[in-house]
Amino acid sequence: MSNGEREPSEVRCGPAAPARGVQVLDPRDVPLGGPRAMHVRRTLPHRERSFVGAWCFVDHYGPDPITTTGGMDVPPHPHAGLQTVTWLFAGEVEHHDSGGGHVVVRPGEVNLMTAGHGIAHSEVSTAGTATLHGVQLWVVLPEADRDLPRELQHHAAPPVALADGVRARVLVGELGGHRSPVRTRTPLLGAELELEAGAAWTVPVDPAHEHAVLVDAGTVRWHGAALGPGQLGVVDAGPAELRLEADVAARVLLLGGEPYPEQIVMWWNFIGRDHDEVVALREAWQAGSARFGDVVGYPGRLSRLPAPTMPGGTLRPRARRPGH
Repeated sequence: MSNGEREPSEVRCGPAAPARGVQVLDPRDVPLGGPRAMHVRRTLPHRERSFVGAWCFVDHYGPDPITTTGGMDVPPHPHAGLQTVTWLFAGEVEHHDSGGGHVVVRPGEVNLMTAGHGIAHSEVSTAGTATLHGVQLWVVLPEADRDLPRELQHHAAPPVALADGVRARVLVGELGGHRSPVRTRTPLLGAELELEAGAAWTVPVDPAHEHAVLVDAGTVRWHGAALGPGQLGVVDAGPAELRLEADVAARVLLLGGEPYPEQIVMWWNFIGRDHDEVVALREAWQAGSARFGDVVGYPGRLSRLPAPTMPGGTLRPRARRPGH
């Protein structure tokens, strides 16, 4: 999905100072476009944290009735320096990209697109979709891999039982002995978890990794902290096991990975290392550069989404924590 903010702010991201216990991040509401456009609940990037592992962008949307919101209709738009991950709870989205990729994403199917050197894609909710509900995630590519060629990976993640009352679908990485075939460039974990009322689950993990839970439905206790719908609870590296409890039925997204050490600048749909690189990416898109290619198959009238105007002055970092 494109970051559809009309005036996207620059974000320079770096590793956050370790939080004690569970760091709870509340989402902010972001409208994507005009008056009937979708709204998303964004928890990353956050003024108090930039990353969970190499996960650097978390948008959570729906359930949206298509007749009210108009659904998803994102014309061809660019990405660079990252991988996008689309995961749906309800509805369908048709994807076309400039690498020749064409797929309809359905609930339970992970769609990972590599936009290293540059790619363009479109996303449209299908005619049969009445309700759209899901998440859009970005993964920052490390310095050594940020110019990778275009690639699309699509995988139907089977449901697996992890414990009494706990079921999962593993998007990326490995959880409870179940591994996804989807390839990433840094050690990552992504999984949907469904917990029955009264379920409690503990699983060993790599203590060198940090982990987070995004609550989609219900309420949970995550290492003792109470989390409700839309909240992201983060646990820094250190614990050798994860603990999740649900008094009522709940669905969450579990994210994790090796702490990401590099600083980056995020603006619109680009990830760069400094102001000049982001400016060059924007100019290449506006000029119709072959760097991003052409998208074939988008059914809308607009052939490409124009980039927003750059903010005045040099892109500057946001504070990693308030007061710092």
